[in-house]
Amino acid sequence: MRKIKIIEHISLDGIIQGPGSPDEDTENGFTLGGWSAPYRDPAAGKIVMDMHSQSFDLLLGRKTYDIWANYWPGVSGNPIADGINAATKYVATHRPESLAWGPAKDLGKDIVKGIRNIKTEDRPDILLWGSSTLTPLLLEHELADEVMLFIYPVLLGKGKKFFADGTAPRALELVGSQSVPSGIVINTFRPAGPAKTGSYT
Repeated sequence: MRKIKIIEHISLDGIIQGPGSPDEDTENGFTLGGWSAPYRDPAAGKIVMDMHSQSFDLLLGRKTYDIWANYWPGVSGNPIADGINAATKYVATHRPESLAWGPAKDLGKDIVKGIRNIKTEDRPDILLWGSSTLTPLLLEHELADEVMLFIYPVLLGKGKKFFADGTAPRALELVGSQSVPSGIVINTFRPAGPAKTGSYT
């Protein structure tokens, strides 16, 4: 069974909205688009490059799919772009007929069932970038195998959070941590079952 790895750029206060460019998500009133750009450095870039160095497929929410479809097909001569454009994109969408950037497949009306089905296929592992909707679903139904967070030393104050109120309680095990000169800390977790409680006494 192939693995699903969740990858996310996230601020210290848990916001994931609009990391890529100043005009990202402005239609929703977000004014801090491109907040990750000042912290780019070669060390973080190498980590991302290594993640995309082997064959992979993608799991995407519809909003991320639309943002990427307007960008990645126009990028050439870049190994990450080549991998993303070639990957099969599995998309949570109510409009499967409009998935023009391919290869692409919709997950069907039952998203959890659709994800369970694609996990059993004999294909490359699956990367999930940038979905506050799909991530809690994957963790709740024990479909995620790894969560990698690129944590930036910035507070954004408001915006879409990675984990919204109402996310099912879960425990995560830290399996790797490294920092890069710009201040980004990359923490890698594996799901570890239900959230636990206890006492210091």
